[in-house]
Amino acid sequence: MKKASKIPITKIQRASKLVKTGAKVGVNYLKYYGDKITKTEEDAREQLNKNNAEDIYDSLKDLKGSPLKVAQMLSMEKSILPRAYVEKFSLAQFSVPPLSEALVLKTFKKSFGKFPSEIYDKFDVKAYNAASIGQVHKAEKDGKNLAVKIQYPGVSDSIKSDLAMLKPFVIRMFNMKGKTSDEYFFEVQDKLLEETDYVLEVQQSQEIVDSCSHIPNLAFPTYYPDLSSKQIITMDWMQGVHLSEFTAVNTNQEKANAIGQALWDFYMFQIHILKKVHADPHPGNFLVSKKGELIALDFGCMKTIPLDFYNPYFVLARKETLSDRKLFEEKMFELDILRKEDSKEEFDFFNEMFHEMLSIFTQPFHEEVFDFSDAAFFSKISEFGDRYSKNVELRSYNASRGSKHFIYMNRTFFGLYNLMFDLKAQDIKINNFMNL
Repeated sequence: MKKASKIPITKIQRASKLVKTGAKVGVNYLKYYGDKITKTEEDAREQLNKNNAEDIYDSLKDLKGSPLKVAQMLSMEKSILPRAYVEKFSLAQFSVPPLSEALVLKTFKKSFGKFPSEIYDKFDVKAYNAASIGQVHKAEKDGKNLAVKIQYPGVSDSIKSDLAMLKPFVIRMFNMKGKTSDEYFFEVQDKLLEETDYVLEVQQSQEIVDSCSHIPNLAFPTYYPDLSSKQIITMDWMQGVHLSEFTAVNTNQEKANAIGQALWDFYMFQIHILKKVHADPHPGNFLVSKKGELIALDFGCMKTIPLDFYNPYFVLARKETLSDRKLFEEKMFELDILRKEDSKEEFDFFNEMFHEMLSIFTQPFHEEVFDFSDAAFFSKISEFGDRYSKNVELRSYNASRGSKHFIYMNRTFFGLYNLMFDLKAQDIKINNFMNL
């Protein structure tokens, strides 16, 4: 894989990169109009999506930082984006061109005033893997195998300007209007700024380790604050395979169930007991050890859940709430999904849409034990998303609805559900966290 010897840092450099990408997308549309003459609409559209996904991703992987992070977030929205985008953008999880060795050494010198060879007994200057905000290297010190995560230069400084450039694209994609779109973007911006503060990440990581280490079949690395800084984190090197690699080859249902229960318990304990959650549940943040333990990594994106959101959110998840239309609508107003200024048409449309969505999505919470290998359940979610992504009536309304806290809570549950389905986890005790 080609290495990055430099990263566009200034606003002009980064804007120029996006403009060039826009020009490539324009050419792809010209090809699409030509393809429609000789191909079916479906085949022509599929080729357009494939070309656009490739050109956009190639641009974002060079920019790194927040644009690549947004691509990673979008790759988890399998019911919103075409398959070509999901497949390409998912590479942002753990397959990105790494920094060159010279740039790694320069970053270390700037952060610590020392080169890696002056800090560790051994340090592999070649990256083991690279993602949206940073890359990981292997090191050794005092007989311990270590993982050293290095943040890409300029990532933190460019977040605000990057998101300002990306905002029009995302607004069009999700049909966002009014002041709500600003609230959503500030929420994403604040979380991305937190993710670039590695001192904060080490602190958050230690808090999660201290709170969740008692959960069976769950393991964490030890973090080393003295060997960490605002742009570098040092932790134990954990032996294991990425969760996606494990699910691709695993044939042991008992092991899948045990890992799935650990994953579910980990998230339910955070949400219901700690009232905060690891809001980045993609396969690149989890390993499976040879012993069959789930190893959780990367706690840069932690979402605190305020009680005035938590309470109505989980009241809506109850089966009896869905049967009580008055209570259902009351909670919908509390969460700003329904609004007093809505026309009767808007009120009826969003009332029915969210009632149907929650009736499907909250099914695991209506059972004591749930089967996450049930393809029919996930097909309903996919069919719902596909149907409303093409809904003409929805596009005529303001689709940016609900509290800003939905962004990371929904991201958490979509990601968690996808991981549970990939594991094909069965017989999962939904409220097991209460007994831990």
